[in-house]
Amino acid sequence: MQVILKKDVQNLGEVGDLINVKDGYARNYLIPNNLAQVATKGALADREQNLQRIKSKAEKLHNEALEKAGKIEAVESIEIDTKAGESGKLFGAITTKRLAEEILAKTGVEVDRKLIVLDSPINKVGSYTMTIKLTSKVKAKLGVVVVASETIKESIIEEEKTEEAAE
Repeated sequence: MQVILKKDVQNLGEVGDLINVKDGYARNYLIPNNLAQVATKGALADREQNLQRIKSKAEKLHNEALEKAGKIEAVESIEIDTKAGESGKLFGAITTKRLAEEILAKTGVEVDRKLIVLDSPINKVGSYTMTIKLTSKVKAKLGVVVVASETIKESIIEEEKTEEAAE
């Protein structure tokens, strides 16, 4: 089935693209989520008329994303203080939600947590790198340094767990 994309769809195409997809994918996902419309004669004629407007809007979004990426990468890295055990293991991982909040606090740029991609989970003290996918073509890399604000002895925690189990 041929469809015209109304919005950018990751790994599929950008706004205004005419693409071939399986019928079920179009009927069950793209069209109900308002991501695409069926490529009828009327829709194709509208697409031709609106193509210039669509491209200028996409260019504007691309330029805004480049500006955001510049602000984010200017910071180079953010530092997060959290509780950790003696071995450097954190009590709970650092989430993408917390990372988005830290980016907003440090750069003033609001980033959706779903756009943040981590190479590995942040669950130990150390340095990490995250990628922020602002658009399909614009990505920003930012370093994350996790430091222990408070070191808690793991033996005390284990003793408390054994006491609770004994009761």
